[in-house]
Amino acid sequence: MLDIKNLSASIDNKKILENFNLNIKPGEVHAIMGPNGSGKSTLANVLSGKKGYKVEGKVYYEGNNLLEIPIEERAQKGIFLAFQYPIEIPGVNTNIFLKTSLNAIRKFRGLKELDAIDFLKLVREKSQKLKIQEKILSRQLNVGFSGGEKKKNEILQMTIFEPKLAILDETDSGLDIDALRIVSEGVNSLRDKKRSFLIITHYQRLLDYIKPDFVHVLVNGKIVKTGSSDLALKLEKDGYEGVSIAKWI
Repeated sequence: MLDIKNLSASIDNKKILENFNLNIKPGEVHAIMGPNGSGKSTLANVLSGKKGYKVEGKVYYEGNNLLEIPIEERAQKGIFLAFQYPIEIPGVNTNIFLKTSLNAIRKFRGLKELDAIDFLKLVREKSQKLKIQEKILSRQLNVGFSGGEKKKNEILQMTIFEPKLAILDETDSGLDIDALRIVSEGVNSLRDKKRSFLIITHYQRLLDYIKPDFVHVLVNGKIVKTGSSDLALKLEKDGYEGVSIAKWI
């Protein structure tokens, strides 16, 4: 599904990722944890195609060079990024955004586009599961939304678009326990043998609800330890302070 080899990324001559390696197979859930500034969000940005980074190394998605695929085509090919800080887009109706985006993806996949009736049926079904009020969907995209509403809207997009690879960049930040549980249920509802997830988080609490197959510790742009979900519990107990390559390898 995703094979990252010796990936390095820098911005303004500051190296953030250095010789980063990771392989995610279909159906696997990987979690990346690390202290602030370790490169977690940079990894998400590079994979989604955000500009401004100097990137070296190789990234293969379904056997294709991901770094050469245009941003919009990455989404069409099944890569989804849930932002740490979802952006507000004034003037763009949420429902229209969802319908337009979904039909662009369906068209790329050779599927029939949904008409207004079928789309509204789908979005109501998905939004009810995430406890999203219908009136929110008629508002401008993320404008005036609370932090929890923005995060739920991101997960709603994910459940509607049904990506092959979902990247969640600190989706748990700013969520209370109830919202965290609802968001996690939305993620878990999509888990299957073909769909993969890369969960980027600072804290272990999200992994109480979404159990990963692998947990990786990212420090100074490198993975310095890989383990099972028990590794997240160890980090929660001992913290990141003093973590070094020498300590974890």
